[in-house]
Formats: sequence, structure tokens, C-alpha cells
Amino acid sequence: MNVNEIIIVGGGLGGLAAALALGRTGRPVRVLEQTAEFGAIGYGIQLGPNVFSMFERLGIKDAVIAAGDIPEACILVDALTDEEIVRLPTGATLEARFGHPYLIIHRIDLHQVLIEACRVCPAIALVPGALVVRFEDRGSSVAVETADGRIFEGAALIAADGLRSGIRAALRDEGEPRQSGYVAHRTLLPMDQVPEAVPRRNVYLRVGPGFHIVHYPLRHGTLHNIVAVFRTSTYLEKLETQAYRAEIDRTYARARPLMHAILATMDLTRRWPIADRDPIRRWHSGRVALLGDAAHPTLQSLAQGACMAVEDGVCLAHLIALADGDFPRAFAHYESERCLRTARVQLESRYLWDLYHADGIARDVARETFAERSEDDMFRCLAWLYGGCRVPMRLHTPAENDPRAGL
Repeated sequence: MNVNEIIIVGGGLGGLAAALALGRTGRPVRVLEQTAEFGAIGYGIQLGPNVFSMFERLGIKDAVIAAGDIPEACILVDALTDEEIVRLPTGATLEARFGHPYLIIHRIDLHQVLIEACRVCPAIALVPGALVVRFEDRGSSVAVETADGRIFEGAALIAADGLRSGIRAALRDEGEPRQSGYVAHRTLLPMDQVPEAVPRRNVYLRVGPGFHIVHYPLRHGTLHNIVAVFRTSTYLEKLETQAYRAEIDRTYARARPLMHAILATMDLTRRWPIADRDPIRRWHSGRVALLGDAAHPTLQSLAQGACMAVEDGVCLAHLIALADGDFPRAFAHYESERCLRTARVQLESRYLWDLYHADGIARDVARETFAERSEDDMFRCLAWLYGGCRVPMRLHTPAENDPRAGL
């Protein structure tokens, strides 16, 4: 056992990005993943241009682009009228503005790019089937125990274990995630089974009162990714498929026929309640730090959950390298560097969530708000996000860290 290694709990996108960024500096890393296989499940995700400078630093940008597709536009559509509200170009215009593309990709394909890069890095050990049940910060090291009794000890612990992070729960007494009251059903459909009337080149977000559908192509046009989201009082209940279908029929009753054609193709055997948490400033304690959804879980409105986790991983790895063994100092700088950007993603995602699902006069106001935005307006609104994040070149002194960091 190498007590100088860094232990990462969670082999998702953020955990693997952190592992790769650390491993490429020569730092030994061990990634503990609770499932029996890394990257075994997933659906489509969208990647904004801000994450591609991180992929460049990791040496995987070209592989990610080759595995995904660049749509021409993200299009917001009124689900009740089928009218286009606003169109965000995501092709050459966006790339010229922000220096990188907008990509749609199967999560498994992105996972595989990261896994393969980690596997060829001799500093990285990937350990599947390792559910962490407890940890201990020993001052000069950190130890974790898995459900099957194995003990791993290292120099520091990075928790990339998601919305319901057990490590975050041990650090903060804050209870359950904040439920939105919405659920999501996800389906991947072979493209030849998609109804002919459904457009399949771009990313479509069809919004209505208390519901929306996102759909777009994957794997170079061979699959169609569909996510149906709606508000329901049964968001925490497990129901029979027939009951899910009845809820969808009621919820989307006012939607245009095209929406019903899409819904009819969906697999309704599973659904996911949608939740986030309030932003916080403090993401670390001693030699333990949180990353990605464990630190700042967000609603999906800006499609930035994966991007923020990858940014976290690259930024944190760089600060660890600068700190030369002073993990508490690196972690304090990391959270002060990242907390406002990620909090803005969380809060703006909530704001957009309400706009997307508005009813009555609020819906009319939301439509007008979006419709009056020009292409340049949209790019300027997104510049804070799509323009990317900096990677610090030096460590803060203690006085430079935010004095409110205990909040």
C-alpha cells in the first residue's frame, strides 16, 4: 500500500478526470468505484465549450470529439404550439466565439475515453467493486474502509461520489438533497425506430407548463436520446410502468402531437427524481475534499454537471501539485477558486428551470424573454460560462482565501 497516493472515491466523470490530471503529474492515485464495472451505464450528455480546454490539458480532446457529434443548434420549442422560441447556434459560430465546440455524446463513450487514458497511466489504479462505508482523517494520512472489509490508506481523499455522497454526509449535517418535485424518464432508441416526423439533427428542448422533453442524436446518428421530465406528487414513489404511462398521458395532454409520438417510444421502466442542493462555500475538511456533484449538485438546465466536475478535477490536481504535500492548503484554495462559479451554475440552473416550466402569464413572460434575445445576446449571456475557467498559477496565501469560507 502506498500511503503517498491520493484516494478518489467514485469512478464517474469527475473522479476519473481528477485521477487522470493527478496521474499525469506522476502523483499515485487509486480510484475506488462501488459498481462492478467502470462506466457501465449511461445516456446522452451535452458538453459546453468550457470543458474542452480541460480535455486539452488531459490530452483527450481529440478522442472526445471523435466519439461525439457537434449539432448545428440547440433549439427551444414551445411544447403547446410547436413554435420555435429561440435558437442557439452550436456549430462553427459558437466555436469561433469560444474557441471550442459544443458536443453531444453518449456518457459511456466519454467514460471510455477517460478510462482508457487512466489505464495507460502507470500512476493510476482503478478498483471496481469497492463501496466505501467509512473513512478516517488521521492527520498525516487518510484511511477508508470498503463494505467487504478492505482498508486503503493514502495521503488525501477526494470524494467524487455524487449527489448522495456518503463522505459529504459525514462532513456536513444537512440531511437529504433538495427535491425539485420533478422526475426524469430516459430512453435511448435506435434511430430507425424514431417516428419519421421527429427532427434528429439538433438538440431540442420542448418546454411546457410543468414539463419538458430533451431529444437529440447520438453515436453519429445511430441512436436517439430522449429525456422526458415532469412535475409529479409521486416523485419519490416507485410505481408500475402502467402508472407511469398514465401520469405522462395526463401531464403532456396539452402538448402537440409530435411530443406524444416521442413519448410513445419511451421505455418507462425506470425514472429518476431530480434534486440538487444549496450552494456551499466549504468543500473540505483537513485532508478530505469534495468534487463534482458531491460538492455542488445542480439541476440540468445548463447541461453543466459533467463539465463542472471535470473542471473541478483539473483545477484541484493542479493545486495539489503546487502545494507539494500541503493538502489542506490546496483544498482551501480549490474551494475558494471554484465555489462562486459552481454556485452560479446551481442558481442560474434553478432560475432557468422555473422559466422553462412556467404557466399562465409567467409562461408568456418567459417566452418573450427568450424570444427577444439575438444570437449575440445569447453568446454574451453565456460568456461567463462558455468562456471557461482559469487554472491558478500559484497558491493563495491564507489571507487571500475567502474569510467567509466556513459558511
